[in-house]
Amino acid sequence: MSEIFANIPKIRYEGSDSKNPLAFKFYDPERVVLGKPMKDHLPFAMAWWHNLCAGGTDMFGRDTADKSFGAKKGTMAHARAKVDAGFEFMRKLGVEYFCFHDVDLMPEADDIKETNRRLDEISDYILSKMQETGIKCLWGTANMFGNPRFMNGAGSSNSADVFCFAAAQIKKALDLTVKFGGKGYVFWGGREGYETLLNTDVKFEQENIARLMRMAVDYGRSIGFTGDFYIEPKPKEPMKHQYDFDAATAIGFLRQYGLDKDFKMNIEANHATLAGHTFQHDLRISAINGMLGSIDANQGDCLLGWDTDEFPFNVYEATMCLYEVIKAGGLTGGFNFDAKCRRPSYTHEDMFESYILGMDTFALGLLKAAALIEDGRVDGFIKDRYSSYESGIGKKIVAGETTLAELAAYADELGAPALPGSGKQERLEGIVNQILFG
Repeated sequence: MSEIFANIPKIRYEGSDSKNPLAFKFYDPERVVLGKPMKDHLPFAMAWWHNLCAGGTDMFGRDTADKSFGAKKGTMAHARAKVDAGFEFMRKLGVEYFCFHDVDLMPEADDIKETNRRLDEISDYILSKMQETGIKCLWGTANMFGNPRFMNGAGSSNSADVFCFAAAQIKKALDLTVKFGGKGYVFWGGREGYETLLNTDVKFEQENIARLMRMAVDYGRSIGFTGDFYIEPKPKEPMKHQYDFDAATAIGFLRQYGLDKDFKMNIEANHATLAGHTFQHDLRISAINGMLGSIDANQGDCLLGWDTDEFPFNVYEATMCLYEVIKAGGLTGGFNFDAKCRRPSYTHEDMFESYILGMDTFALGLLKAAALIEDGRVDGFIKDRYSSYESGIGKKIVAGETTLAELAAYADELGAPALPGSGKQERLEGIVNQILFG
């Protein structure tokens, strides 16, 4: 079979002095960082939808990029061509995983039986490519936001028939995830929310979403899926308010409905910033609750108020991301590039250069996060800042060995407490800059 990207060589590490646009400057997969190879810290995944499907269409214009890969769009021949393109792309970049929505893989039919038949056909072809290349599936999901039937959501839909259709799609997507040996299954509530409270029963909708998720867990476990289920928080867009607003909201939802033992978070950088948080914030909240599972690696534009899904280039943010991941003991999932080339970046070469940018950004972030941890000054400062709880009355507070009355009596004896020690924010920010640029 002829190569689709015949003019693109296998991408190799050449070091930070390289001027070759088709080479890694920082991603050296076998380099050992904190005791293990860089590629094990950074299990990268290709997003089937953006990389093989998205052609640059926006609200004001049609595709700029040709993603036909030599076949007629809307056909099973095109579906196979995307498989060929995707596996060649991953092989040349050294990306070892992919992620998918069901309808990314083939053209959806009007009848779900025909859609499922097409999924069976194309998944057999994908499986053969996986066996040939050793490339694996990170996670799967179902697109329950694109078709007009999901205008009011899937689990949150006011239509029981639509709810049943969503269940059928989830069932098939789970079948495919197990078939591919996927490590996880993601719920992104693309339209699980509301536009106005005037027509919305919030309590009923959230309970129905929980019912759908519970059925998905029960079915998945029954067919041998042993991985994590994920929620991918997002505060808005396309709905005005979405029920999985941020990590804290999603974790509270899971605990309320008894789903927290099966689910973790899939945190996307751009979604966190849309919620008014830093990427690091949602990672930290997930980690301290034992629910940091996987990451959608992208970034937004602070001047634009929507989900721009840019390839990550902010090394400061990547460093803070890897700082959280390392401190949490790593991910059960990986780093999925839920990112797309900018509309004017329309060539096949641009596809490769975008992934090189993203992979290099996270590789450099890993190196700097490791240096920050090994340096020890930030962690040491935090430990010292709370040292008053390591002895005396503070130790009794943490151990639960005191009462409100005893604390009040202690305060009476104390008089006015001294001011807490300085937070030294500026010093700590200077340390980070020193690690990054010194």
